Amino acid sequence: QLQASGGGLVQAGGSLRLSCAASGRTVSDYTMGWFRQAPGKEREFVAAIRSSGGVTIYADSVKGRFTISRDNAKNTVYLQMNSLKPEDTALYYCAAGERLILSSIRSETSYAYWGQGTLVTVSS
Repeated sequence: QLQASGGGLVQAGGSLRLSCAASGRTVSDYTMGWFRQAPGKEREFVAAIRSSGGVTIYADSVKGRFTISRDNAKNTVYLQMNSLKPEDTALYYCAAGERLILSSIRSETSYAYWGQGTLVTVSS
């Protein structure tokens, strides 16, 4: 089970940190991803951290502003979001996938396990 939290209302330029706590599975054994879905839009890839080596991958729209990390001791994955923009407003989901190849990491269909969303609202 994946439990996402940390969403809220923030002004443009502000920061939030999302957390995804796992139970029943070990986050370091999976590629962990964050996706988001804005109103009226399809769900899109945001960031991922691979199980092997902790390699991180980002969508171009968040590169340089968001950082994904993993705390193995807490079995939790984080998404630090800085310099937030109104277009970052969305429901954010964490997900876990097994044995993902690099070319499949950005695809939501590669992830078998999903948490509930946490809402991020960025006001202008």
